[in-house]
Order: sequence, then structure tokens, then C-alpha cells
Amino acid sequence: MEWVYSAEQEELRSTVRRFLQEKAPMNEVRRLAETDGGYAPEVWQQMAEQLGLQSMAIPEEYGGAGFSLVELTIVLQEMGRGLFPSPYFASVVLAAYALLNSGDDAAKKDLLPGIASGQTIATLALTEEGGSWDLRALTMSARRDREGGYRLDGRKTFVLDGTIADLIVVVARTERGLSLFTVDADAAGLERTALSTLDGTRKQARLDFDGTPARLIGVDGGAQGGLVETLDTAAVALAAEQIAAAERCLELSVAYAKERVQFGRAIGSFQAVKHILADMFTQIELAKSAAHYAAWQAVEDTDELPSSACIAQAYASQAFWDTAVESIEVHGGIGFTWEHDLHLYFKRAKTSQVLLGTPAYHRELLAQRIGLDKPIPAA
Repeated sequence: MEWVYSAEQEELRSTVRRFLQEKAPMNEVRRLAETDGGYAPEVWQQMAEQLGLQSMAIPEEYGGAGFSLVELTIVLQEMGRGLFPSPYFASVVLAAYALLNSGDDAAKKDLLPGIASGQTIATLALTEEGGSWDLRALTMSARRDREGGYRLDGRKTFVLDGTIADLIVVVARTERGLSLFTVDADAAGLERTALSTLDGTRKQARLDFDGTPARLIGVDGGAQGGLVETLDTAAVALAAEQIAAAERCLELSVAYAKERVQFGRAIGSFQAVKHILADMFTQIELAKSAAHYAAWQAVEDTDELPSSACIAQAYASQAFWDTAVESIEVHGGIGFTWEHDLHLYFKRAKTSQVLLGTPAYHRELLAQRIGLDKPIPAA
């Protein structure tokens, strides 16, 4: 199989790259990483008004542009390449797809247009104290109140952009099972606390709910299937971001290996350095193939997406981490300095590696989905 982007898709890539290079060069990325919000509101609005990036994968009937996951991954690749700090992944990938897969037409018509226009920043509150993305590990409760509504009690942690989100999509358990809810940022009983994390370019928060009023999305106890599909889509989207960031690490390493002279020769001429760079390239290309295939499976809506999403995320996550580490090795002493950009990629690689579950988690999930975790029957 040969994957080739169309001329229109390549034009989308060029447009997004030019925009991000102008609005978020690395010195701006560093500045935003030190702010509480972690993003530039004016750039966020320009993304929506000038490029329509927030509306990319949202259907036209809900105020979106109606593009596929393939186009969305192109945007995410460019954001990953430059470590663009924004609530894009939280709002456009996690929250929007959770709503799209909820089966609640009224909620989609009500909530998705705001996300598509950039007026609403949304996020998905799923993980709890253990940080597990396994839906079976979730224990946060939701209960009916006297008026027939719902109240949430418990804590969510590692919520992307949780302190700046206008709308929070929350996963909790009712008496009937796993359910989906939305909570407004100013809801009573909601306390949001910023977390101190390794990667300042991607903010996270702890959310505490104490009898917080919430709106049920979809069917009470019926969120499992939609959430599984959402997390599979998010795994493919994150893989695209990770691969592009890894490619940028390789670009920086190759350029440095050509210009850094040691013992009278460019270090790129040494066999040991060549091997490192070749290994980085090979690992990235393998991950890229897996991610492209998974995106295609998502667009075609085939039965292979659950397994291909696991493969893509496991490969991309490991490739980004290994490439970030080896890039620092190629750069030597300068790679460890605060002034060099590589430490920002190193931190993003580590936090992305656990964002939707570690490579080991996705390999185990793959084994479960294809039946390899079951005992082999006796002959």
C-alpha cells in the first residue's frame, strides 16, 4: 500500500505550517508554556476565523467543515512539529469526538457549533487518580437529584486544559453503568486546580466535583461504545502529532550532525552517528505507516480500526520517545541545555507517551482485542 496525500491536502499542510510558524515560533512556545492558560486566545480565534481549524472534522450539520480524520491528522502533524500550545487536542479531538459518538443528536446540535467556531473550549474529563485510560478503572459516581437531573461527586485528574475549558465532558458511573455528562465551567461544586507537570506546552488540571449539576449526554449507562470509539480516534490523532514531532527531532539531529565538527570531521561522517540517525528514521517510518493506515481505517469505518489504532499509538509513542532521547545523544552537551529546543520535545514525548496510555497498555489492549490474551486450547 502506498500512501499519497492529494494536492489539496498538501496545500492544507502548507497553509497550517505557515500560520503556525508566524504565530507560534519556538520563542513564543516557550513564553506560552510559562503562562497559566498556556495558549494565546487571539491566535485561537484567528485559527477559527481565518483557517477554520476547530471545525475541521465536525460535520457540516453541526457547524463544522465536514472533513475527515485524515485532514485532521495533517493539522495535528503540523501542531506536533512545532509543539503548538493550545487546547486543540482537548477540544477538537477528545471532547468533540466524545459528543459526536454519544448518539445524542440534541446535544450535538447544541454543543458542537460552539466548538467548531472556536467560541467554546471543551475538554474530556476521563482519567482519575491512577491515571488509567482503561474504562473499567473509572469509579466516579453520578446520581439523580430530586428534580430529575444529575449530580457528580468525585475527582478527575490529568484533564487536558481543564482550567481554561468552558465545557467539560465528564465520564462517570450511574446505577445503570458508564455514562457521559457535560458540566459548565462555572457550575456549582466544581473546583479546578492546575497541575504542575513536566510539559508546560500542554496544561493539565485536577477537577473536583461535589454535588455538581450535570447534563446527561446520550443514554444513561450507554456511553461505553462511544467512548471506546472516541479513544481509538484520539489514539490515531495523537500518533500523527507524535510522528511529526519525532520527524522534527530527526531534522534537528541531521542538521547538527552535518555542522558539528569533531576531530576535524563533521560528526555525521562517523559510523556510530550514522547508525543512530538511520535507526531514528526507520522507527519513524514504521510508525508513520501504522498511523496512516489507522487513519484510513477510520475514514473507511472498517472493523480493523480498534486494532490498527492500538498499533499506531504503540509505535508512534515509542518512536517519539526514542527519537527524542537519541536526538539529545547526537547533540551531545548542547542537547541538555535549557537554551536548546530539544528539551521541549523530550518533555512532550514523555507526557504524550502516557496521555492515552503507555505503549505497553496499547499492546495489551491489542492482544485483548484480537484474542491473544485468551488461553490456547489444548490440542
